[in-house]
Amino acid sequence: MKEIIAIIRMNKVNATKKALADIGVCGLHAMKVLGRGKIHVDLSVLHEMGASEEIAGIVTESLSQGSRLIPKRMLTILVQDNEIDKVVNTIISVNKEGNKGDGKIFICPVLDAVRLRTGERGEAAV
Repeated sequence: MKEIIAIIRMNKVNATKKALADIGVCGLHAMKVLGRGKIHVDLSVLHEMGASEEIAGIVTESLSQGSRLIPKRMLTILVQDNEIDKVVNTIISVNKEGNKGDGKIFICPVLDAVRLRTGERGEAAV
């Protein structure tokens, strides 16, 4: 059993839920989150513009400390091992626009699960 964690754009949530439902995945959790990806500054461009190491360091430091957090949605979905590719490919097909900020998908092992009401464990709890 695996947990798929997908960080996607806010405007893609409904299309993603529909696409997942179309392939038979109905159980998921969605949370509002704030975050940002890596900030890449090409130091060679700064140097070509005449920036010294000292100025380039200040620019990169201010970018890393001052960038705003972007609102996103985090979806978590529990799937059987044989469903991972189908779910991941579906999420990609809906959310990939080819731009920075399209999102990320993480696949994590689930060691155990417990249904509170009955005490069932493992796949029976899901």
